[in-house]
Amino acid sequence: MPTTDQLKKNFNNPFIALRHKNFRYYWIGMCVSLIGTWMQNIAQPWLAYTLTKSPFLLSLIGALQFTPVLLFSLFAGVIIDKFAKKKILIFTQFASMVITLILAILVWSGDVRYWHLVVMASALGIVNTFDMPTRQAFVVELAGREDLMNAIALNSSIFNVARIIGPALAGIVMNYVGIGDCFFANSISFGAVLISLFFIKPLPITAKPKDNSKIFTDIKDGIKYIFKNRIILDTILVIAIVGTFGPNFSVLVPVFAKEVLHQKEAGFGILMSLMGVGSFIGAMIVATTSRSGPKRVMMNAVPLLVGIFLIITGYTNAYFLTGLSLAFTGFFFVSFSSSANSTIQLNTSDEYRGRVMSIYSLVFSGSTPIGNLYAGAFTQGFSSRIGFVACGLIIILLMIPLYLYRSRRESGQGLMP
Repeated sequence: MPTTDQLKKNFNNPFIALRHKNFRYYWIGMCVSLIGTWMQNIAQPWLAYTLTKSPFLLSLIGALQFTPVLLFSLFAGVIIDKFAKKKILIFTQFASMVITLILAILVWSGDVRYWHLVVMASALGIVNTFDMPTRQAFVVELAGREDLMNAIALNSSIFNVARIIGPALAGIVMNYVGIGDCFFANSISFGAVLISLFFIKPLPITAKPKDNSKIFTDIKDGIKYIFKNRIILDTILVIAIVGTFGPNFSVLVPVFAKEVLHQKEAGFGILMSLMGVGSFIGAMIVATTSRSGPKRVMMNAVPLLVGIFLIITGYTNAYFLTGLSLAFTGFFFVSFSSSANSTIQLNTSDEYRGRVMSIYSLVFSGSTPIGNLYAGAFTQGFSSRIGFVACGLIIILLMIPLYLYRSRRESGQGLMP
């Protein structure tokens, strides 16, 4: 039997999920791939704004990339629950590689036009509709339920390490080599995940729904399951608010960097890297404390702090202060999102995991078109400062009635015999 010291060491070990070979292969592959993804995440909005000089057209690219998630996530969830997640990921990662390679060739040749970005963003959005919830639901097959929260936090940590390295690298590449190389790097990076998937043998899970069930019946059952589980429903409501109006950085930061701080590509990339530093710290804190389970404060207080720091960012004038404020915003946003993801997965049965995580993707990423267009409209009509303030303020305003509803419901439950 393990000693008390060993148990304590495992309890506080932020890398405990890496003891699982399957998760280790996947995690390493994602480390490489996400750096490429963040290079494109920086290059694409900068290219869109350079081509159009329009904050609204810039926001439209982000909106189109996530509109398929909004439209088709419920159908994707049923498919994810019926088929092997490893096979789905092999298809989505290969498709993403091809799409980004086409875009890279267009940019490198100098023939890229705004409509090319529209088409490619939409195509990636369709692939991501299946890829994102599959990746979320696949984690339990790699690390098991015991280390699930730690694995989710570690996934978030590499996402944010990539958010540190990718933007800084993209800024340097765009400034000294060319913006097309960022797209080429992303295309190549998908190969790392494909290689890792080849070595992975997923853990067995409980039986899947019968294949002869109707798709709309499966969707209805998944929605009913969420509404019957109050913990999942409450978490998804908060995610819908923070996920819609919090992560609109690809719209706000490029305009703010150019128009307010008078920065070029490298300056923009470093700002996004600083936000990644804060996000990484938040993810590692969640990973370190994962064995104690998700904290209630993450669902209550932290969303307000995300809103507050978005507002503070809008009022900054100095480059360093903007970066510091973005770092705090990233810290609180990732602390919240990692805990929310864990709360949902720990309270979901394997039979419904694909459908529940597709709805998670729907409210977290599928709401991005709404948030992007909201941020873009305020930035276009007023300024990027007002864009930040408008996003932060609406998070706070929407959380208040949710708090009041929860308080009234819990008080009512307390009065019941």
